Amino acid sequence: MDQATAPAPTGFHLWDPEEDDILVCRAVREETHDVKTFVFAPRTRRRFVFDPGQFLTFEFEIDGETIYRCYTISASPTRPDTCSITVKRVPNGPVSNWLHDHFKPGMTLKATGPMGEFSWARHVSASGKYLLISGGSGVTPMMSMTRAAYDLAEIRDTVFLHAARTPADIVFEDELAMMSRRNRSIRVAHVCESDAPGRSWPGLRGRLSAGMLEAVAPDFREREVFVCGPSPFMNAVRAMLQGAGFDMARYHEESFNFEELSPGEKAEVETAAEEMAPAARTFRIEFAKTKRVVECPEDMPILEAAKRAGLRLPSSCTKGLCGTCKSKKVSGEVEMTHQGGIRQREIDAGQILICCAKPRSDVVIER
Repeated sequence: MDQATAPAPTGFHLWDPEEDDILVCRAVREETHDVKTFVFAPRTRRRFVFDPGQFLTFEFEIDGETIYRCYTISASPTRPDTCSITVKRVPNGPVSNWLHDHFKPGMTLKATGPMGEFSWARHVSASGKYLLISGGSGVTPMMSMTRAAYDLAEIRDTVFLHAARTPADIVFEDELAMMSRRNRSIRVAHVCESDAPGRSWPGLRGRLSAGMLEAVAPDFREREVFVCGPSPFMNAVRAMLQGAGFDMARYHEESFNFEELSPGEKAEVETAAEEMAPAARTFRIEFAKTKRVVECPEDMPILEAAKRAGLRLPSSCTKGLCGTCKSKKVSGEVEMTHQGGIRQREIDAGQILICCAKPRSDVVIER
């Protein structure tokens, strides 16, 4: 029985965002100069159940605007009374800067989840060997998985490979070293691009390369590989593994990128445009706050049409799973097929996920 389906201990109830989606911040911990961990608990005595590597979607009210963001749970499901997210401050990032500058213990946030397939609980290695590769804040799902293995004293052959800019940017460095010392099935290696002020780096230096991968995990072709980090980092790792003859059926990746339209998304939009049937009806989509209007064919999700027109809107999974693109529909009709990223009461209140909502009339959206 995996963590996602395990029953709550006797005398405890599970946290259910359908009943109460408010989480209370219990602690804020500084991890590095620009990374903080935020620890949450339900308002009542309830426990969290999730697979290590899954994420929560949070609702933020910042400067009068509602913003949705996905954050991977960095805590282990073996400690179910609290959960935590670990957030890196992003230059000009509205949510990360607000969290770092204003969010304190005792404050509350709305959240829903857990969600996601990025977990070794859902992609079990036939060989019993795992390789976790992360860059920057992509360390968080890897930390959740490794913490779970450590807490359960699992003999799970795990290589934890993390890339950082400098040694001052290595998140969870001390805890990873401790877990590696006390559970010999966990091996940790870091790669740093350069030294930090006042601290030189004696380990692997530069950008992650095929040679480094061979040195750290010479048997990587036998392992189940999980990768998380910025899009360019994941693209490079993916190409590296493909070039080395790795079986990509055992490759899994996760990324939440809200600042840019990734090459993959651009390709999806272009492909959708090319494949669009000439006879498809087109509807007018108005974004009320920005006064932008785009044309959207009836067989194209509103998000794709908006991105094709140059609008940069919050999105992540593009599959109706994470809830990041949740928006208020002021008027009009849409057809929406989602995967759990929105609740029925939100739909009843006029909310839609624009990544999987296709217009059936002209639509006005409160964005």
